[in-house]
Amino acid sequence: MAAPEESAVGRAAHVFGPLGPLADLVVERLLVGDRVAASKFGSGKAVDDPAREEQELAAVRTRAFALGLDPERTAGFFRDQITASKVVQRGLLDRWAENPEQAPATSPDLAEIRAELDVLTTSLLNELVATDAVRRVEVLRAEISADVVDHLDELHRDALKTALQSIR
Repeated sequence: MAAPEESAVGRAAHVFGPLGPLADLVVERLLVGDRVAASKFGSGKAVDDPAREEQELAAVRTRAFALGLDPERTAGFFRDQITASKVVQRGLLDRWAENPEQAPATSPDLAEIRAELDVLTTSLLNELVATDAVRRVEVLRAEISADVVDHLDELHRDALKTALQSIR
């Protein structure tokens, strides 16, 4: 019996070296954007929510400071995560508008998705702490491996570049 194919997320640790777990979480958060898009498609909510985004970034700054991370650099990293998610959301909403047969049949509960994103935020903050020394010693630019990228569609590849631009 053949072994199950390893997922792109599972391979990220192998291709991103010491930043592997952090990159894994970035990809995981990026893929949650699909469900956010489905929720917003069903509810008609806008992709942009500047007040909520600023509220989330303020909370991240506070938590970053408590963890010994630079609050502004950390907020910049999370701003990139939000921007990358919006790339996915806009791309999927455009795709579904042009191809209604591909649109989701159900609308996931945004409150449940936000709770999942809160858990991911905590995990991402913990990985930022864990990789802080690595990121300070070398200005690491996570090279996006073809091994990971090949399993993502073009929309998610573009968003991943945005999400990883401030890992340093």
